[in-house]
Amino acid sequence: MNFFDRLHDRIRTVDSVVSVGLDPDPSRIPDHLREHDLPRWAFNRRIIDATHEHAAVFKPNAAFYEDPDGWRALEETVAYAHGKGVPVLLDAKRADIGNTTRQYAQLLETVDAITVNPYMGRDSLQPFLANEEAGVFVLCRTSNPGGADLQDLELETGESVYERVAALADLWNENDNVGLVVGATQPEELEELREQVPDLPFLVPGIGTQGGDAEAAVEYGLADGVGLVNSSRGIIFAGEDHGEEFATASGQAAKRLKKRLNQYRDE
Repeated sequence: MNFFDRLHDRIRTVDSVVSVGLDPDPSRIPDHLREHDLPRWAFNRRIIDATHEHAAVFKPNAAFYEDPDGWRALEETVAYAHGKGVPVLLDAKRADIGNTTRQYAQLLETVDAITVNPYMGRDSLQPFLANEEAGVFVLCRTSNPGGADLQDLELETGESVYERVAALADLWNENDNVGLVVGATQPEELEELREQVPDLPFLVPGIGTQGGDAEAAVEYGLADGVGLVNSSRGIIFAGEDHGEEFATASGQAAKRLKKRLNQYRDE
């Protein structure tokens, strides 16, 4: 089974399209966990325990782990999530050429899916695309304000850069393992991209602290019921003021988001 088949089964099992972003900002980890050998791992373990029943995937962002202790924490986190039956999507935005991108693609030996940056073209992504069992989410339309600097530029063909990326990703989907990253803050763009690439699942960030449109994220983010809507800080730091009970609040936040999204899935 490839990643999207496994994701389909996971979504059905937990009745959820929630992606829980595991971004353990060291400055926001509760004081009582900072004495641990790996505070980020100690934090993540409690978040996973509290949220796994509502999570279609866990999505750690590589930026929070790129140091020796961080990589150890990430390895523990991935193994623990897998032990709970939850796939892991690494938000790494990797791409390069030649041997460099082949090295990056080795990350897929540990995680189930990854985000990649298409700016350098197909050859920079080929080692990821060639892995038939892994999921590859191509950055397409991001929710940050600066994304428009490049993504909105109009090409000679009359399409925007992000529309061209979507079209290329559709062509690259030879192994049925490609999805798109499309932010939730511009619902009309979500709708347009869904019409353009009806078969590609979307990873939709921007729900939660960025105020994205939950209804549009579900309506246009899913392809045959498969897709992901991510919340990171809105879940993992929901209990920031709750001391040792922080994870309970995170579990409740994940459950609320699941319920909120499911009202649109069920229509």
